Parts: sequence; C-alpha cells; structure tokens
Amino acid sequence: MDDTATGLGDGPLAPGWTPPEIDTTKAHPARIYDCLLGGKDHFDVDRQAAEVVLKALPSAREMVQENRAFLGRAVRHLAEAGITQFLDIGTGIPGPGNTGDVARSVRPDARVVYVDYDPVVAVHSRALLAGADPALTAIVVADVREPASVLDNPAVRGVLDFDRPIAVLMVALLHFIKPEEDAPGIVAAIGEALPPGSAVVISHGTDGGDPETSAEARKGWDNATSQFTVRDRESITALFDGLELVPPGVVNVPLWRPDGAAREDWAGIWFDGGVGFKR
Repeated sequence: MDDTATGLGDGPLAPGWTPPEIDTTKAHPARIYDCLLGGKDHFDVDRQAAEVVLKALPSAREMVQENRAFLGRAVRHLAEAGITQFLDIGTGIPGPGNTGDVARSVRPDARVVYVDYDPVVAVHSRALLAGADPALTAIVVADVREPASVLDNPAVRGVLDFDRPIAVLMVALLHFIKPEEDAPGIVAAIGEALPPGSAVVISHGTDGGDPETSAEARKGWDNATSQFTVRDRESITALFDGLELVPPGVVNVPLWRPDGAAREDWAGIWFDGGVGFKR
C-alpha cells in the first residue's frame, strides 16, 4: 500500500513534518477537549478556554469523560455486532481508549480511519499511533462540513472498503456545526455513501435544561476555531432520520447501555447520544 493510501504522504502527515505556523491565539475544540480530559496535547490558549468552561460548569470534566466512555461502549457494541471498519470523524487527539484500541480489543483486524480538520491534531495523532499497522489505520486531514472531502479521500478509500459495513463516529462533533451549516444534511450525505449494515454513532451537547449556565460555559469556545451550538433531544434524534436506532435510542450518554448500573446523577451530564443502523 502506498503512502497516499495510508494517509502519510507528502502533506502534513509526512514523517518529520511540523506545522509552518501554529496560531496560538485561537483555541481548537479538539485541544480544549484534550485539556478537559486531563491530557497534555494542548496549548495555553486551549487551557484558558477550558478554564472558562470549568468556571461556569465545573462538571464539564465529568461530561467529557462520560462522553469518551460512551464512545467506547458504542464501538465495542458495534465490533461485537460484526463491524470491522470504523471511520472516526472529528476524532480529536486519540488517547487511551480511542476507537482503534476498543475495536481491536474485539476485532484485532479492525480497520480504522481517524479524521480531523486540524493538521496540528493530525500530527499529534500520527505520533500517538506511530506503531499502528498502516494497512489497517489512516489519519486524514478533512472537514466534515464538506462530506466529500472525507468520503472521497484516497487515504479513507485505501483503508476502508465501502462495499462492506462501516461504522461512522461523529462523537462530540456536530455541536461544532452551526445551524446554517446543515448538520442533518451532513449526516444524510455520509449515510447515503454507506452500504447496508453500516452504523452511525452520534453524541451531542445539550443545555442540560439550564440555558444560562450553558451559555456561560460555551463562551469557552468564543475564541476557538469552531463555536459550540447546543441542540435539544428532538433535534439530535432527527440526525438519525432514515436509520434504525439501537435501543435505548437517543439518551443521556451514561444511560446508553452502561456497564453495570448507570450513575444516579446522569441528568447532570449534558450530552445525548445514540447509535443507528442503516438497513
């Protein structure tokens, strides 16, 4: 397989490449998320943004941890259901428990493509996944706002077989799509490109029934490359139109097939999520 197919060609993922310019005046959602998760792959501007979020919403760390746990349970469920191909869009920085780790704990031959629109995130991803088999793994710089840039990317097509089921993950991603950027249309375009038996995983931020606190917390993204848009349960469920939702449907993420008893204070986790199959 050539370098184009692995996603490690002459562009921003080539060995030894570093970004010619890093704009440290703007935070990035993936790096803010990394900071909230307790990671180390972020800059001062991202930490400052995370501090704004945490000042308004101290439970934000628990929220992103529960969201990451939801990703793990969803990937494990799909791998156990027989899916061996995963397209993780808006992957952020793939720390422990990332899509590939979980999928390959069930399906050692799982094929995984990680997509993010920030080249700096892609560089971190390449370093963290340096030991991955290039025949089974790719890291791609593309923007979900242009679905074709993901679906038609040679690196994506080089690793994933679009004649076989694929699980597409858009976890903590679509709340960075503004209303005028048509999140339902983006999901529909991706779904149309998938063969039957494929699945879509979505989690999305809500206002938790406290719009004032939510608005204060979302100021953390005011100076970021993408801003945070909350949607209600009905709107998030509508993103799965045309797909068959896996029980229990779209719920607060701690309630989606928890390992053991769900936490009693689940209502304080302002993320809804679900999994849908294309039949």
